[in-house]
Amino acid sequence: MFFRPSRYRLFCLRSAMAAGLVWTALVVGAQPLPAEVQAALARAKVPPESVAMLVTEVQGNGNARLAHRAGIPMNPASVMKLVTTSAALDLLGPTYQWKTPVYLEGPVRDGVLQGNLVIKGQGDPKLVLERIWLLLRRVQGLGIQTVAGDIVLDRSAFEVAPVDPSQFDGEPLRPYNATPDALLLNYKALVMTFTPDLETGVARVQYDPPLAGVQLPATVPLLRNGDKGNDCSDYRASLKADFADPTRIRFGGAYPASCGERTWPVAYADPASYSLRAVQGLWQYMGGKLQGIVRFGTLGNPAAKPAFEAGSEPLALIVRDINKYSNNVMAQQLFLTLGRAASDAAPESEGVALQGSASFARSQQAVGQWWQSRLPGVAAPELENGSGLSRRERISAHALARLLQLGFASPWMPELMASLPISGVDGTLKRMKNRAQGSAHLKTGSLRDVTALGGFVLGASGKRYVLVALVNHPNAIAARPALEALVEWAARDQ
Repeated sequence: MFFRPSRYRLFCLRSAMAAGLVWTALVVGAQPLPAEVQAALARAKVPPESVAMLVTEVQGNGNARLAHRAGIPMNPASVMKLVTTSAALDLLGPTYQWKTPVYLEGPVRDGVLQGNLVIKGQGDPKLVLERIWLLLRRVQGLGIQTVAGDIVLDRSAFEVAPVDPSQFDGEPLRPYNATPDALLLNYKALVMTFTPDLETGVARVQYDPPLAGVQLPATVPLLRNGDKGNDCSDYRASLKADFADPTRIRFGGAYPASCGERTWPVAYADPASYSLRAVQGLWQYMGGKLQGIVRFGTLGNPAAKPAFEAGSEPLALIVRDINKYSNNVMAQQLFLTLGRAASDAAPESEGVALQGSASFARSQQAVGQWWQSRLPGVAAPELENGSGLSRRERISAHALARLLQLGFASPWMPELMASLPISGVDGTLKRMKNRAQGSAHLKTGSLRDVTALGGFVLGASGKRYVLVALVNHPNAIAARPALEALVEWAARDQ
């Protein structure tokens, strides 16, 4: 079995069973789609047969206010992240941290490491630029200024086949298409900051992180007031960037001065070499010297003790980033981590032991077992990578609602609720301006032919509701006003 009983787990199981007892009559008395929702769907030319919607009280102690095709499995897009993050909060606990151990394969003499420096990735979803810098600063704090051997990046914790970042939607430079990695550095992204300098007539360009072996132009021409094209509506097109050669970035255009300072993150054109270039570039930028090379490999002695371990942010904050901003690669990192979680680890512990190498197949099995334990009798979702960036993943509105009811009755409810975008306030719902502003915590989902919402809505009466809405249709994006109308309807419960 994947689980061992504990007070925490028994509490959650009792909560799931209690929710199941009151679910049996949810669809009884549920009304048809509200008129305003039907009208918005008609304007979007989306038939009701392409929609699933469910609104019910969060504690499940009454009939559903609305149930439309709630039992039909559909593609939820990023709303599937609710499954991954809920399972993680339950299995690992909100205080869980990833560790990135660093090993010295040799003694340190007169500022020189006489051997290799090994950085072993364990799947940290947020090993961003500033944390990589801090890790290398800790290496220098051990008295190391020169590495006589190699810097070895150990990525063996994940068994993930190489993926063409363009295969999903033909957009390889979009950061959301970054693929998971046991040593995921800065989401494999290059961040370019453009700052106009009116006196010299150029925009200065800063690149983070510095990438070894890549030619990066320090400036681009500046378009001033009165110049043709000095319009900030599409400054990226004005730059005419050329990323075809991973060793040299070119700009064939100019930067509009009217834009002020702007930041443009792009996925590096050669993701396989990104970590190598980033570590070498940053180490040299910090004044470190390297007599060998930066390469992929494994720790020579698996029984060796690390010189130190760099800890991640706690899971509660990681989950917030995943859900608020719908970060796909972070969700996949978390999903893979669930496949490595040891079967005898207590979820409330600060650290959970990890075993073996992670794979999507192993994670699918682990989350499936968790689902059966927590939501017996509820049809399990079809999972691929746990992020919703998938054409294969499926779940019903009924199953999502049950999951949300379980989460609301669980000890980790505050962390789950706080991770969801607030309507009209932040995250992916910041632009939702309607009468329900500030009263709904909802995960969004969007793919070609898919739009979705799932979460909690506070009604005018003070009651809180679970709301799930899934649209699978070529005009799905045009159906967003229908979903907003549903949120308003749910909040207007008097």
